[in-house]
Amino acid sequence: MNIAQAQPEIYRAMRELNRTVEGAGLDPKLLELIKIRSSQLNHCAYCIDMHTKDARAIGETEQRLYALSAWHEAPFFTDRERAALALAEAVTVLTDGFVPDEVYAAAAEHFDEKELALVVWATTVINGWNRVAVATRMQPGEYVSHRTPA
Repeated sequence: MNIAQAQPEIYRAMRELNRTVEGAGLDPKLLELIKIRSSQLNHCAYCIDMHTKDARAIGETEQRLYALSAWHEAPFFTDRERAALALAEAVTVLTDGFVPDEVYAAAAEHFDEKELALVVWATTVINGWNRVAVATRMQPGEYVSHRTPA
């Protein structure tokens, strides 16, 4: 199914929400890491392909991209990035139906309230896209990034 053709108004609204989150001021590399990690957890090959290409286009390193699924053990991520990734994972997985207090508190140490809201929104939006891509069997491989280094 081509979901954009089947429901164009809803698709446009989702794209506008995505654009709003992307333009709200969160570091572009961190935003891509959140998108990739959530997509890994959701097994969304299309979004992993798209966002690793976008991350490379804005200067993210291969080393960090390869290590992202093991960010807990990899020394290549800052404490701020680790806090965002932990929150993104908790929002994506929602273990037992909630984000653990310690994960939220750790993120709040590195982000002000506005930035924290952006991390939550970014995770929410990519989770929505993951579900659309997986449900409609979007095929990875053909996406070409049009992003430029920040």
